[in-house]
Amino acid sequence: MNSIIFLNLIGLHYPANILIYQESKLQFPLPLTPHNIKVASVINLFQLPVMKNNNNRKRDKFYEDLTFQKSSEGRPSRLMSEYFGPLRLFRKYKIKDTIVFFGSARIPSPEEAKEIRDSNATDKKGLLKLADYYQQARELANRLTKWSKGLKGTSHRFIVTSGGGGGIMEAASRGASEAEGYAVGLNISLPFEPHGNRYVTKDLDMEFHYFFMRKFWFLYLAKALVIFPGGFGTLDELMELLTLVQTGKMTKKLPIVIFDRPYWEDVINFKAMAEHGTISKEDLKLFHFSDTVDDAFDFLTRELTKEHLTGKNF
Repeated sequence: MNSIIFLNLIGLHYPANILIYQESKLQFPLPLTPHNIKVASVINLFQLPVMKNNNNRKRDKFYEDLTFQKSSEGRPSRLMSEYFGPLRLFRKYKIKDTIVFFGSARIPSPEEAKEIRDSNATDKKGLLKLADYYQQARELANRLTKWSKGLKGTSHRFIVTSGGGGGIMEAASRGASEAEGYAVGLNISLPFEPHGNRYVTKDLDMEFHYFFMRKFWFLYLAKALVIFPGGFGTLDELMELLTLVQTGKMTKKLPIVIFDRPYWEDVINFKAMAEHGTISKEDLKLFHFSDTVDDAFDFLTRELTKEHLTGKNF
């Protein structure tokens, strides 16, 4: 077996800085002296084969390497992408702020409601009593979009934004689209639910992996929120929002409409929470109940005008 050694690393002093030799007879490890080394030709280094550098092979840069990007070491890069990617799009389309719609993805559109009525799917019949919410969200988003398009300035103001899915999210996107305005969709990749709706503006249909990055973008640009009836996801978004406002972590003035008082008071007893002392009575003023599109529209436009549209530029 051929063995390669660096003589200057084993204490032998020769004129060259590093001398590489081949040992052809002795078995290592043995004491290495000039007498038991047979000088021969340079072959290799430390018994390792010489690795030829194939300059023709294309090498992926780390940011182009999907194996790296999807690894645990690539997580910071993925997080940064879900911050700077949306930021780039919002700047590209000059979107200054948003109005966010939350609500159930299960509420049927008029077309879906007709299919349910015409079918024998008895398990979905209960959804029909929720179908009015779709039309109300659609109308409210439409009116808010037409109102915002009439405002002065070069930036796009109070753009309707949703989670990009079906139900109330689709209704909001549809209303904004029918008013010929932008509709932002902040989708989340889930294994068991369809996502994306055809009414979201094409370039503003964004896909998130991390819930907390998606929630960041829901609230960072939001100047108002509308909470329609929904399930666990809507409850999560509502409670987190109220917590941020209640604790002062959200410092901007943020009108919050909770749509359909009877539904929400049946689901959550806010007054009981105040009576038991788990929240204060002042916390009940953090949101506004609306039962009609007219009331929601009047409240939102009044509050937004008072807080953001006053001064010499308006």
